[in-house]
Amino acid sequence: MDKPVFEALTVETLPGRLAGIPALKEHVGADGKSWKVREVGDGNLNLVFIVEGDRGAVIVKQALPYVRLVGDSWPLPLKRSFFEYNALIRQNARDPGMVPAIHHFDEAQALIVMDYLSPHVILRRALIEGRQLPDLACHMGLFMARTLFRGSDLAMDTAERKADLALFAGNVELCDITESLVFSDPYFDAPRNRHTSPELDGIVARLRADRDLKVAAQHMKHLFCANAQTMVHGDLHSGSIMVTDKETKVIDPEFAFYGPMALDTGMYFSNLWMSYFSQRGHEENGSRETMRQWLFATIIEAWAVFREEFSRLWREERNGILYQRTLFEDQGDWLGAEQALDHFLADLWADTLGFAGVEMHRRILGLAHNADFETIEDAALRARCETGALELGRHLAVNRRHINSIEEVNALAERIGKASHA
Repeated sequence: MDKPVFEALTVETLPGRLAGIPALKEHVGADGKSWKVREVGDGNLNLVFIVEGDRGAVIVKQALPYVRLVGDSWPLPLKRSFFEYNALIRQNARDPGMVPAIHHFDEAQALIVMDYLSPHVILRRALIEGRQLPDLACHMGLFMARTLFRGSDLAMDTAERKADLALFAGNVELCDITESLVFSDPYFDAPRNRHTSPELDGIVARLRADRDLKVAAQHMKHLFCANAQTMVHGDLHSGSIMVTDKETKVIDPEFAFYGPMALDTGMYFSNLWMSYFSQRGHEENGSRETMRQWLFATIIEAWAVFREEFSRLWREERNGILYQRTLFEDQGDWLGAEQALDHFLADLWADTLGFAGVEMHRRILGLAHNADFETIEDAALRARCETGALELGRHLAVNRRHINSIEEVNALAERIGKASHA
């Protein structure tokens, strides 16, 4: 039988093509002609539709054979939906309820049918609006600890883990996007780059001439390429998280692969620090000082929750081939296991800061920017906000092994922020 030919969905064609799928009949309704379909995808890569009927609503996400942000001049394989589907399944097993439920997957058509999250909004939008989310820190600290620990050689069966490593090794093209757009392009005049010009021209020239920074960025790139610690989300920024005041859901793991744990933690915290710097650009209705302090408190709590949960998992679920209990606890040397945990977390902390630093740079100097800054209409004000993030990013990347605490980073961010707007 011939393989089905891929065909991109449209609002008009979706009901006729998907009405026969049992999952859509169950969750949307049996009469496809009565479905209400809206295209809502505003991302860089994919088509996203909300499909509503008399029984409810779902999201239909379909990959395209190119980078949507750029067009068909930048081809991209459809198989990324396969990796997203497999990542979501694993994340749900490792931290149940933190990702959307999957109802249907069609590999040939590169589409996934999943829960429609409502009244959830994208975390980045919530932060731009100044919303303070009481459970965000706890939810994300637990999610990162559980998915990163349970997808590694600290916890997994060796054969299963190696099979997973081989499976996700096929996500070559999306790794290549990260390798170029995050770790290299921001540090020279790459064709796809853009920044707020001429306001940032001076600091951009300085950063691109900074030898220590470029060496640090390449060190982080080396870790990205060579340190296959665990299955990472691969793109864990504030645009990949949906929230209400009580619930948090992580979405869009199509960049998933086996890489360094600190990639996820670094990207996540970087986006909160960028939100901090952007808040001065969103003060049309009054000071955002309370929001800035909430962001600092959220960052502190998330890291504390992460460390506490990771440490609990280390003590209770460390059944893999790394730091085996036969070497420590089984010989009565529980303190040796604690020493190994401290060393592990110290390395993860330093690498978290390194990845956070380069993420700040790529989001301001590279191809894909953050709405946190982009929605600030006054170019001069936007540039002052961006300058603070660029300065902190440089400091974190270069001095990552000499910064001891999350509070120290917050204090530095506060000083830089005030100096940028003096």
